[in-house]
Amino acid sequence: MNKYLIRGIAFLAIGVICLYYGINLMQTDHFWYKPLLIAGVVFFGFGFLTLIYRIFRKIDRNSIIDQRNEKKK
Repeated sequence: MNKYLIRGIAFLAIGVICLYYGINLMQTDHFWYKPLLIAGVVFFGFGFLTLIYRIFRKIDRNSIIDQRNEKKK
C-alpha cells in the first residue's frame, strides 16, 4: 500500500471520528463541539485531498511507464 493511501485513510478516519464526537457534544450543548467540528472538517478534507493526490500520482506513473515501453519498441 502506498504511503499516501495510508495517510489519506487515516486522516479520513480521524476526521469522521472528530465529526461524530463533535455532533454528539453539540447535542449536549458542550463548548468543545466547535473546535472538534472544525478539526474534523480539516482532517476529512486533508484526507480526501491526499487520496485524490494518490490517484493522480498513480495515473501519472502509469503514463510514464507506457511512454517508456513505447520508446523501447
